[in-house]
Amino acid sequence: MTSPEKMHPVGIIGGTGLTTLSGLEITSEKPVRTSWGVPSAPLVEGQLGDQPVIFLSRHGNPHRIPPHQVNYRANLRALYEAGVRTVIGVNAVGGIHPDMGPAHIVIPDQIIDYTWGRASTFFEGDLDSVTHIDFTWPYDESARQILIDAAGAEDVPFSGFGVYGATQGPRLETAAEIIRMERDGCDLVGMTGMPEAALAAELGMRYVCLGLVVNWAAGKSDHIITMEEIEAAIEQGMSGVKRILEVSMAGLGVLTPLPQSS
Repeated sequence: MTSPEKMHPVGIIGGTGLTTLSGLEITSEKPVRTSWGVPSAPLVEGQLGDQPVIFLSRHGNPHRIPPHQVNYRANLRALYEAGVRTVIGVNAVGGIHPDMGPAHIVIPDQIIDYTWGRASTFFEGDLDSVTHIDFTWPYDESARQILIDAAGAEDVPFSGFGVYGATQGPRLETAAEIIRMERDGCDLVGMTGMPEAALAAELGMRYVCLGLVVNWAAGKSDHIITMEEIEAAIEQGMSGVKRILEVSMAGLGVLTPLPQSS
């Protein structure tokens, strides 16, 4: 454990609405540039009790960067250079598992990457040697357990397991693609889970996903997916996401940093 005066800021990657956490004091907003380019948005720094928090809007502010064009490398590097060593990726996802319907919260434990063509590693270019990282467990178990305990303490309906299938986007999937993903073992489908998780691992950062199901995946309901449906699920489920974040911040902030991999 680190001492309170040496707590690292916890990074939260998600939508701009997350900066309205109860008890959060926003202290600054900083545009930054990294060696991998400019992140999606300025870093919004705040304080939740004694715990420093840094927010990054994944799709920009306003929300205009599609998932396949997010500069994931700049986002993760910017957070790392700001002192973040634990990252929560808040993701809107589609439900495949029958227990994971709209407004349900999921803290997944595995991921399958179906994306392509994205800049997905820091280990390329002028390298001294080829570098591989272990990615057996893409989500940090200590951070997962803190989120799971927070969800239980707040009586928020959630699932503490799940395989996240990361697709390319920006279009939604076909029903046949979801059938294939379900056959592969996917419980959820989303467009932003990778390469975010892998890049965090390359930097030696703890990374965990907090997923909010915003619609049934294609073919899992008797109607087409609409933005009205998605917005209603976000409105219904976001209060639970915020309560989990509020309760878990202090525990996440004192997790021992992992060894740096790059």
